[in-house]
Amino acid sequence: MTQAAGIETTAPGRSRFPPPDEGVLSDAIIWTVRAFRTVRSGAGSLAAGIGSVVTPLGWCMLATVTASFVAGYALGWSELVAIAWAGLVLVGATLFYLIGRNAHQISLAMPVTRVVAGGRVPGQVQLENPTRRRLPGVNVEVPVGEGIAEFAMPSLAGASSFQDVFVVPARHRGVIPVGPVRTVRGDPIGLFRKELVWAQQIDLFVHPRTISIPSMSTGFIRDLEGNPTRDLTNSDVSFHALREYVPGDERRTIHWKSTAKTGTYMVRQFEESRRSHLMVALSLCESDYATDDEFEMAVSVAGSLGVRAIRDARTVSVVASEVTPEFARRQVFALRELSTITRTRLLDDLSTVELASAALPMTELAKVAAESVGGISVAFLVCGSAVTLAQLRAASSKFPVGVDVVAVICDPEVVPSLRRVAELSVLTIGFLEDLQKSLARSAA
Repeated sequence: MTQAAGIETTAPGRSRFPPPDEGVLSDAIIWTVRAFRTVRSGAGSLAAGIGSVVTPLGWCMLATVTASFVAGYALGWSELVAIAWAGLVLVGATLFYLIGRNAHQISLAMPVTRVVAGGRVPGQVQLENPTRRRLPGVNVEVPVGEGIAEFAMPSLAGASSFQDVFVVPARHRGVIPVGPVRTVRGDPIGLFRKELVWAQQIDLFVHPRTISIPSMSTGFIRDLEGNPTRDLTNSDVSFHALREYVPGDERRTIHWKSTAKTGTYMVRQFEESRRSHLMVALSLCESDYATDDEFEMAVSVAGSLGVRAIRDARTVSVVASEVTPEFARRQVFALRELSTITRTRLLDDLSTVELASAALPMTELAKVAAESVGGISVAFLVCGSAVTLAQLRAASSKFPVGVDVVAVICDPEVVPSLRRVAELSVLTIGFLEDLQKSLARSAA
């Protein structure tokens, strides 16, 4: 490049600007790509819209009509041509059932969103006609779990409403999604089906069954709130002894009468009172249980212990095994801490726990819990009959010295029993009601 008289020039054979053809070609490529994306997006939306309206029977009818047209005209079979035209007329007639708008207003209500396993919860679907003219009847569907509740709503006069009640059986613990409510319009044959979603989904929490445990039933645990320990502190309520003052001691702990007698500053020393911190560890490992009934009983035991501690205003932690992801390279040593803010929050979380083959077994769960939860004084290990006594002893050894460990083995219909192995207490229960009796007997 050279510069002369303030004007820039380029060397021979070189140009400062690309040829015009290159700019046009790049613009054409960009326009083509954008157009292709637009067409693909529109085609995808159209296909999704058609797929949501046409039923499997409708697709079979369309395929039959198309094949009859092709084969009939290609082979000269008038019968196939007649079948094709008859099918086409039928498809065209059924399309008229999809024309029009739905002017109804539909709402879903459930007075109770939490229930104990084995109960029944009512729900209500309300259909309103906000217009001044009469509206025809409409079919309403309410998904309930894996099933569907269907309602044939009647025709409504202007400014009127209609309510219909259904019952949700909560046979098993879990979370049952109810809704969203949708109206269904379709032809009598079932070729086309148009759905319109109205109300939002409501989650029904089915809580595990729990039993009331009196607070004094845990009296066999030595470390109840307020019992002094051998740890010494400068401020508490249990007086231990006097010692000489050292720099850093608080002046309010000085015992002036002893100071006057000895001529040396003397301070009070106390035994530290441990605050009872209960921990309930629930194993979710599939290998720790022989049957599903054992696991359901274990969930009820964990819920009963946690609810009792919450009602007694104790510090409580309820933890469960964490599940290792399917494609993880190594096992995940972690735990899931359930909410203990309120009784309802705890039972909500217990409604969602499930058995998993990749969950931490009881021994590993106890190890992670002892490392993660601080200040534990009482630990309840809840598991099934597949856990051996040696495994329970190994799990109890993971906790620090001074922690009372109680293993609760759930084995349906077995005779309840209490065993003590060193510092480990093992309760075996056959029914949920045995928990209260076993704890009361151990206290006596």
